[in-house]
Amino acid sequence: MLDRLNEAMEYIERNLDQRIEMTELARIAVTSEYHFRRMFSALAGIPLSEYIRRRRLTVAGAEVLGRGSTLLDIATRYGYGSGESFARAFRAVHGVGPGEARRTGAALRSQPRMSFRLIVEGSSSMRYRVVEKPAFRVVGKKARVPLVHEGMNPALVAFIRSIGQETLRRLEELSDQEPRGLVGVSDKIDDSRAEGTELDYYHGVVTEAPVPEDMESRTVPAGTWAVFESSGEFPRALQYLWRDVYTQWFPSNPYRSVPGPEILSTRLSPDGKTADAELWIPVEPASR
Repeated sequence: MLDRLNEAMEYIERNLDQRIEMTELARIAVTSEYHFRRMFSALAGIPLSEYIRRRRLTVAGAEVLGRGSTLLDIATRYGYGSGESFARAFRAVHGVGPGEARRTGAALRSQPRMSFRLIVEGSSSMRYRVVEKPAFRVVGKKARVPLVHEGMNPALVAFIRSIGQETLRRLEELSDQEPRGLVGVSDKIDDSRAEGTELDYYHGVVTEAPVPEDMESRTVPAGTWAVFESSGEFPRALQYLWRDVYTQWFPSNPYRSVPGPEILSTRLSPDGKTADAELWIPVEPASR
């Protein structure tokens, strides 16, 4: 898997001044475009599109300082339709416009080339199981919230606190299948998984029961789910679980993620400092 990812990175480098086809990157990595984007952002810590943009502007910056081409030629070569759009993007990365950088020989910022290598850790095993699940519904209260990778998510906390205890009690009574009890469901997550991008969040239950009038629902088709177990400090252990699934489990197992909601069942300790959790992620065999 790592060899294929590195071949995809070489393709990016060879085509920084050309159109980079996401379908070709996925083909080289022998996976789906959806899974490749998610794998990359988990491993690299930045979205794939942002990495490509930074690499292009790093190489363009060297050409700006080199004075061998006009600024418009450089802008066109790296996919910018006008000098103005190139200047805006250039300033966002380097902190200075291309004209000023050329005149003054300003110091520019560089996005290094990325490659992936194996670091053997494996100090703790990851507990998981694979479940075939028929179609079901998620029923509950829904909000649009930003993605936060570490620490508390203020928007999410405020939303959950706004749900009354009576509503939560009614919801729990609807739960009739795994994962049981109240769950948090993250849906329509941006492929980049970039900090601050928005997602649909349901606080509710998995059920086949009729949907109450004051609730919202999401129908989920039948499919395969990888179910991961975690215990530890709240919320860090849960956030790290998501990271470890994409950086450790997927590269080591013959599955890839598919579009769909991700379901988190959390059981907090009485003091709220630790939690036991199950994370359900929709998957398919990587050979498809």
